[in-house]
Formats: sequence, C-alpha cells, structure tokens
Amino acid sequence: MNRRPPLVLAIPAAIAVGLLVLPLVALLQRAPWSSLLDLLTTSTVAEAMRLSLVVSLVATTIGVALGLPLAWLLARVEFPGRAVVRALVLLPMVLPPVVGGTALLFALGRRGLAGQWLDRWFGLTLPFSTTGAVIAATFVAMPFFVLTVEAAIRQSDAGLEDAAATLGATPMAVFRRVTLPLVAPSIAAGAALTWARALGEFGATVAFAGNVPGRTQTLPLATFLALESNPDEAIALSLVLLAVSLVVLVSLRRHWVLR
Repeated sequence: MNRRPPLVLAIPAAIAVGLLVLPLVALLQRAPWSSLLDLLTTSTVAEAMRLSLVVSLVATTIGVALGLPLAWLLARVEFPGRAVVRALVLLPMVLPPVVGGTALLFALGRRGLAGQWLDRWFGLTLPFSTTGAVIAATFVAMPFFVLTVEAAIRQSDAGLEDAAATLGATPMAVFRRVTLPLVAPSIAAGAALTWARALGEFGATVAFAGNVPGRTQTLPLATFLALESNPDEAIALSLVLLAVSLVVLVSLRRHWVLR
C-alpha cells in the first residue's frame, strides 16, 4: 500500500535519515582509498585484527555456551525474581560500557571482590590481559544473545515440548531434539549479533583490560589511538568495522523481517 506521507512526518523522518547517514557518507568520502590496502597490512593493524578476531570469537563462544541455558531458563521456568534477573542480565546493553569496565575492575581486579581471591589462590590476574579483554567483550555482548534467543523460545510452540515429554523424552532430550531445532535460526542470529558487538567493544575493554598492543589492543582501541597520530589508519580501521557491521545487519535482515 503506497501512501503519500504528510509533511509533518516526512520532514522529521528525512532529518533522522540524514543524521544517521551523513556521518557514514563523510567517512567514506574521507577514506584514503588509494592507500587502503597498505594501511590495513601494517604490523600494528594486522596484530589488532588478529587480537580482535580471537577476543570476539572466544567471547561469542562463551556467550552462546552460557547464554543459551540462561535464555531457556528465563523463557520457560517460573521462579521468584525472574524479572529482576532478566533486568540484570540485560543491563549491560544500556549501561555505559566504561561503567561496565569499571565494575569489572572492582569485581575481578587484583583487589576486587572476587579478583583478590583469584590472585591469592591461583595467581590469576585478569586486568590488562587478553583474558580480561575476552571477559569485557563477553560482559557487554552476551545480553544480545540472551535477548534474541529468549524471545525465540517464548514464541516457539511449547506444546511440542510437552508432547515430547509425554512420550517419555527426558528434559535434556526435549531441549536437544525439540527446542534447539525450533530456535536454531535465532541462535545463529544471536551469535552473529554477539560477535559483532564483541568485535566493536571499546569502553569496557579499555577500562578493565587497558590498551596494551598485542595483548588487549583490539581494532576499536587501535582506531582510537590512531586518530591522534595517523588519521588515515584510523579511517581504514573504521571502514573494516563498518563493513563487518553492515554484513551482519544485511545477513540478519530476513530473520528480523520474518520475526
């Protein structure tokens, strides 16, 4: 159905599009296309890319492994305080990332609530380490997976699970043979969102893991650092992150439209 939008709606809509698109156009216009390949193959950039892939993929794996049971629990099990638990789980999505990094530092730092015991008992120091960068990325990215998969489980037909249980299937068999196939597309979509968010994580990482080249300096941190000394390199790195985000959004478009 084609309708001619009233000006009172069309004008602010056009302004909104301009506000969102203009910075991207400016980035593309300023990009050093002729030297882009050289900028992206320097040792510093290559190391940041390698580290970003490692951190984001490990964070996504952890997010899926822990987030899938949590999403099922929030969707299928009634327990006291479920709404509070859900709010706390999703809080990192709206919490300023640097606040999340600060909270991680006070929780897992050498003098933190749990970190002091990790250091004392196991000699494990998480801040300013690659493991710390993974934890920071997981903290901010896993809620995207939980939110996506919980919604899918809630919308799936619980009657199929009940029927399988009635026929004698164990709870684990029901989960593995009925629930997982029903929500498999949402699991893939949630994992993709989690990976993209982990790849672009900045605030929590710099607050908790620092900006150590070769250990915690991921692509977003390298981009921020390059803005002061090498703007062309910063733009090149920004284009990489922009391309990844665009690919993820386009690949998930059909999933969102169907939902």
